[in-house]
Amino acid sequence: MRVALRWCGVVAAMVATMVATTAMADNYKTPRLPNGAPDLQGLWTNGSATPFERESKMGDRRAFTQAEADAIRQAARDRLAADAKPSDPNEKVEAGALPPVGNYNLFWTERGESPVFINGEYRTSMVIDPPNGRVPAMKSEAMERRRAARVKTIGQADGPEQRSLGERCILSFGSSAGPPMLPTMYNSTYQIYQTDDTVVFVAEMVHDARIVRINGKHGPHSVRKWMGDSVGRWEGDTLVVVTKNFRPEQSFRGTSEDAVFTERFTRVAADKIVYSFTVDDPKTFVAPWTAELTFDSYPGNVYEYACHEGNYALPGIMMGARTDEEAKAAKEAKEKPKK
Repeated sequence: MRVALRWCGVVAAMVATMVATTAMADNYKTPRLPNGAPDLQGLWTNGSATPFERESKMGDRRAFTQAEADAIRQAARDRLAADAKPSDPNEKVEAGALPPVGNYNLFWTERGESPVFINGEYRTSMVIDPPNGRVPAMKSEAMERRRAARVKTIGQADGPEQRSLGERCILSFGSSAGPPMLPTMYNSTYQIYQTDDTVVFVAEMVHDARIVRINGKHGPHSVRKWMGDSVGRWEGDTLVVVTKNFRPEQSFRGTSEDAVFTERFTRVAADKIVYSFTVDDPKTFVAPWTAELTFDSYPGNVYEYACHEGNYALPGIMMGARTDEEAKAAKEAKEKPKK
């Protein structure tokens, strides 16, 4: 997790180079590895102020105006500045105040200050298909499956297996390592490595590493993997990755274990990769859908993610549940009529 001032500097650098990036994109030649494959290696961030789905009231409008984008950036900076001010112990705080009181500060977050910028547009949503920027409706059977999963897990603490994958440090919170690879509240930083037959995406969040086998074959459906089974191929300068065979515990917005994700990575400038993904899951959605965002070069480092170091939340949850059970049993025993 980085300090806000450094993150502000990163965003400022990104904004300052947008014009130059756009100008050079038309003449840009993708760097290549000795084997001729496009070189995607480096440190990247996908932090963004663009919402995943578009506000319904915006309809099919896929781009912010320059003035709207500037206002979004300024509002993000104002929030950081307000949060960084020394606290006044005598100040009266209204309910729902921002930044929050008695909660985390904002210095460690990496939400991104600028909307996604692709092809000269500040995008109003990451979802681009359907044109309304909204995820298609879920089928009734998928909604029931999702409801049943929530009933099974929420509020239960029989063991750590009932808790979320993020709480258990198995996968990142949100969908960081993917697929899909999306920004989260913090640690939206990645390092990409390549060999002749693999591309590896290392996410800072929970240090997930997703290995893509180039020109490989998918394993059998019976072999389910965390982050799925990813196989890639090169189509010109674009890396196309198809991922399937997910574990049933891993779901993105209600997807089933038979969902297929098709991702595309295209380096369009020295400091930018355009990333898109299509979700095809007939068991869940009424139609396939596509989202698009960017990975921007990051002049920092990927740090160790010590997931639960010094964190006693899980033992506390387990002990709290056992204490509640003991109290309930004692109450029932006391109220039980004597024979």
